[in-house]
Amino acid sequence: MLDTALPVLIGALALGYLLGSIPFGLVLTRSAGLGDIRAIGSGNIGATNVLRTGNKKLAAATLLLDGLKGTVAVLLAAWFGPVAALAAGIGAFIGHVFPVWLGFKGGKGVATFLGVLLAVHWPAFLVFAGLWLAVAFAFRYSSLAALVASAATPVVLLLMGRGWPTVIVFAGLVALLIAKHHQNIAKLLAGTESRIGEKSAAPPA
Repeated sequence: MLDTALPVLIGALALGYLLGSIPFGLVLTRSAGLGDIRAIGSGNIGATNVLRTGNKKLAAATLLLDGLKGTVAVLLAAWFGPVAALAAGIGAFIGHVFPVWLGFKGGKGVATFLGVLLAVHWPAFLVFAGLWLAVAFAFRYSSLAALVASAATPVVLLLMGRGWPTVIVFAGLVALLIAKHHQNIAKLLAGTESRIGEKSAAPPA
C-alpha cells in the first residue's frame, strides 16, 4: 500500500488542494447578492455561517459542494491507488482550511472532512452523520456536533477494520479540525456559542 510513486502522491495532494481551495460559500453568497460572507457571524466561509444569512438553500448548496470537492478529489486519485486517494483527501481538506486564493484563511473543514470520509469509507460516513444529527438535535450547536462526530471518526475507522494509514490520516485531520474550532470551543465553554438557525445581520452588498 505504501509503494505509490512520490510524483503520484505529490500530484494527488496538489489535485486535492486545488479542488479543496474553491471557496463555494463565498462564491455562492456573492452571486446571490449577499456580499462577503466573511463579514458576518463567525466570518467563516462554510455552510453554518452561510445559514446565518437566513438563506437555507445557499447553506445547503455550500454544504453539498464543500463536501463534494473532498469526495471528487479522493475518487479521482483512487485510480492511482489507496495512498494517492488519502493524499488527495489530505490536500482537499488543507485546501479548504488554507485556500491560497483567500490568503490561506478558509473554512473549518467539516463538510470537506465529511466528503473525504464518504469516499474513503462510506459506513464511517454514516456513523459521523448519525452522531452529528444526534448531538445537533440535542444541543443545537453545529460546532459541538462536528467536534464530537469528527473526534469519534478515527476510532470508528479502527473498529471497522480500516488500516492504520487511514486511521492516522484521519486522526491528523481531526487534530487540525479541532484546532480550527478553538474559538467555538471557547464560546461553548462560555455559553456564548451561536445555535443552529440563528440569523446574523446581512453583510453590505
